[in-house]
Amino acid sequence: MVSNPSDTPGGGSQSCYLDRSRVTDRASFPPQYVRILSQLLDDGEEVTNSQQLGAMLQITSAQIRKDLSYFGRFGKQGRGYRVRHLLTELKQILGLDAEWNVAVVGVGRLGNAILNYPGFNPDGFHLVAAFDNNPRHLGEDVGGVSVEPMSAMAETVASRNITIAIVAVPSVHTQSVVDQLVECGVRAILNYAPITAQVPAGVWVRNIDPVLALQSMTTI
Repeated sequence: MVSNPSDTPGGGSQSCYLDRSRVTDRASFPPQYVRILSQLLDDGEEVTNSQQLGAMLQITSAQIRKDLSYFGRFGKQGRGYRVRHLLTELKQILGLDAEWNVAVVGVGRLGNAILNYPGFNPDGFHLVAAFDNNPRHLGEDVGGVSVEPMSAMAETVASRNITIAIVAVPSVHTQSVVDQLVECGVRAILNYAPITAQVPAGVWVRNIDPVLALQSMTTI
């Protein structure tokens, strides 16, 4: 374990014993904590606690403490957490202290919206490439990115160090697109198609299906 002490409001020390051996399990850690802590920091808050975080995330303070303890011990009982220190540690755990180059596959209406969304860059995700198999879109500038043919994917992924891809193609093409991305060395894929793509071990796919999400809300 690594001990990273920092100042606390009471003049003592706030310990963060971070178990680096468990950082490989970061995919299961809720990334919402980073957004909430960033918001608190922007609001000028220096210290927070599990009760405040729980209220903002609409979960119990006990769950907050359990989640944070998963990777180590942050803060001291009765003193809360130093916002900046905790944010820095969680960003490191989640790999959000780095810059990530991202490709978008499919530049229809959804792909256009993704490429034109300005919220990725501030969090370190840079949309640096776009691919489509429709000749009508090739060479278009979408959100400052020039659309390339699918045949250029391997060379572009390698030359621009792309590690994450967003798939925004019709369902019928999803599996073949994912297969091509995997062959090019992409190991993290965000899939907007309403199907579950099959990938080999070592590749992480996150599926986002807005219709499925809406269907889960019809019991209100």
